[in-house]
Amino acid sequence: MTIDAFIDALPKVELHVHLIGSASVPTVLELARRHPGGPVPTAEEELRDFYRFRDFPHFAEVYRAVNALVREPEDVATLVTGLARDLAAQNGRYVELTVTPYAHHVVGMPMRAVTEALDLAARRSLDEHGVQVGYIFDIPGEYGAEAARVTLEHALEEPPRALVGFGLAGIEQERPKHRDVFRDAFRAATAAGLRSLPHAGEMTGPETVWEVVDALGAERIGHGIACLDDPRLVAHLRETRIPLEVCPTSNVCTGQVAAIEDHPLPRLLKEGLYVTLNSDDPPMFATTLSREYRVAAEVFGLGREDLAELARNAVNASCLDPAGKRRIIAEIDALP
Repeated sequence: MTIDAFIDALPKVELHVHLIGSASVPTVLELARRHPGGPVPTAEEELRDFYRFRDFPHFAEVYRAVNALVREPEDVATLVTGLARDLAAQNGRYVELTVTPYAHHVVGMPMRAVTEALDLAARRSLDEHGVQVGYIFDIPGEYGAEAARVTLEHALEEPPRALVGFGLAGIEQERPKHRDVFRDAFRAATAAGLRSLPHAGEMTGPETVWEVVDALGAERIGHGIACLDDPRLVAHLRETRIPLEVCPTSNVCTGQVAAIEDHPLPRLLKEGLYVTLNSDDPPMFATTLSREYRVAAEVFGLGREDLAELARNAVNASCLDPAGKRRIIAEIDALP
């Protein structure tokens, strides 16, 4: 079996992918044509140019423009089932999908309608594509107290059945203004049984990672690559086995890493950190979860057992029940 065939056959779990960022080009074109007049192009080549990001703030601007096209609950369900279809083609078994309730709130979607769409989509994803979906509700950090309030309210009062985690994303540089608000929201969410799954250390330094560990009780960290700038933090992450959701292509596309060859994935592994591979916003970054495994093999020389271990890491770091974890790991271990 070639390494490409091995990657294709490898059962996979995706822990770091965003609802809006999972929208394929055809889906975005459909939405843009359905809701014309905004900044999102309605021609395919122009849309692909639209997805060439100068830096993270530009990426955030494009992301918000695409998000504004999702105006009705059925749009939400279509995005979820579209992602499940794409993952099924890559031998995906389970996904923890990050949803931003505040984005739907500001365009007038009622919480109950969004939740019903998410519940419907999770059922369809499993029935039609064999992909189990868990949801993470995240606060877009730059919108501060109001976004935190709306996200927490939705998570506690109208949660989808598959809600497993509470997150924090957006522009990291904006977080200090709202530090206390975020801490309080996470305390309430984790008290209700949700896992703390914030982003940190993507576009700022290790201080952001320390903050989500110390103040938010992070159980898993989105990106986290800036940890390497602080040996004490590296030691802490290694000892506590807090998983990092590493997204190599994303980091290059948003300008956090200059080139894929410069990505710190090999060093993260050498330091003995708990690493998982993820796609983040795959169509926007012209990638897939399978492609991230190929990058690990082709660019960084990881072999079959290395890739299988990354796949096991994702399973074990997930919010799946123990039986679900054992089932997928058994599939991984059965590969020749």
